[in-house]
Amino acid sequence: MNILVINTGSSSLKYQLFNMETEAIIAKGNCDRIGIDGHIKHVPSNGKPTLKSDIPLPSHSEAINFVIRTLTGPEHGVIDSLSEISAVGHRVVHGGRKFAQSVLINDDVLKAIIACVRLAPLHIPANLMGIYACQKAIPAAPQVAVFDTAFHLAIPDYAHVYPIPYAYYDEHDIRRYGFHGTSHRYVSEKAIDYLGGNAEGMRLITCHLGNGASLAAIKDGKSIDTTMGATPLEGLPMGTRCGTVDAALVSVIAEIEGGLSIGEALEILNQESGVLGISGISSDFRDIMNIAEFNFDEAVEVEEIEDLELVHRSRLALDVFKYQIAKFIGSYIVALGGVDAIVFTAGVGENSPSIRRGICDWLKSFGIFIDGDKNGNAEGNGVTDVTEAGSSVAVLIIPTNEELIIARDTMKIVFSTESRK
Repeated sequence: MNILVINTGSSSLKYQLFNMETEAIIAKGNCDRIGIDGHIKHVPSNGKPTLKSDIPLPSHSEAINFVIRTLTGPEHGVIDSLSEISAVGHRVVHGGRKFAQSVLINDDVLKAIIACVRLAPLHIPANLMGIYACQKAIPAAPQVAVFDTAFHLAIPDYAHVYPIPYAYYDEHDIRRYGFHGTSHRYVSEKAIDYLGGNAEGMRLITCHLGNGASLAAIKDGKSIDTTMGATPLEGLPMGTRCGTVDAALVSVIAEIEGGLSIGEALEILNQESGVLGISGISSDFRDIMNIAEFNFDEAVEVEEIEDLELVHRSRLALDVFKYQIAKFIGSYIVALGGVDAIVFTAGVGENSPSIRRGICDWLKSFGIFIDGDKNGNAEGNGVTDVTEAGSSVAVLIIPTNEELIIARDTMKIVFSTESRK
């Protein structure tokens, strides 16, 4: 069985085609700048050449159609026909209170997903475009929705109910939902396997750190708290998102900027804040770390003096990021009644030894210590244990694989559906 996994963004589409007998990736790629000018990168695993091309991609439908033509084409293809795609799994950012697990997509499911647009107005429309495009292009293939929020619906009411008028929760579904659930689920399962395989009694804090970032407190294999909220804006500072700040800043910023609307003020908090807002340089942590490593002792040229403020701000951005993560980890140790392992994953979590070290430096009072050599030389394959001897808590690096979880859920649901016919 071959499963196509689709992950749509507002102007992007990532995909992977899996052979589920071996869980091997047959091909993967991404379409960028959809609706702008269009670019595709397609990487087949059968020895055929990689495709990199600038092409017009006016919409997600054109992107899906181009991906399918590429997957089946003679030059870069990996399958002979669409009949070799048994099902399509879609990442859907928000499932609201309705979906606690992945589901086969039908008309009722689509209506429920559409109802979540108000909770994730930037993400759900793109997810729906990917679903509609695949339904049209591969009508014989069952479509499955895998929700980012599903893993976190287990969070108890005292952790997911906001201290606002209860009617907003009861009548309008306003609550903490959390995101990156597929990633937190994957790495927590891998950590549990590594630590003995018994989820019962296991206490984990998983740190999904990338341009978007969130933590989850996981007990007995279930999420009991997470940093993102009703929307992805809450929680940690991120690439462009502010994370948790005083809610009144929306009106304060609107007034400072000369009477902006609420939406325009929220746009600043979503798109112009986080490490970009503090550093003034970039939302890419690699760019900020490059500037932050500037050596003041070597700054002897007069023209370099103007750049020193950016160095200070870059270092501050990273310090704020590390501190907030450590602070949330501390609160989750309380929520869990202790912790057995801290797991780092995603782009920054997997690839930045300095970020991991800086976070763990704040946690020494909990008896948490990271091994400098292991941390600095971590390759990021499988489970990498960077725990220092004598640490009371394991510190692990586990590369996330959300697409594999989506493919597994899709296969399970499709097989289950077929078996009932």
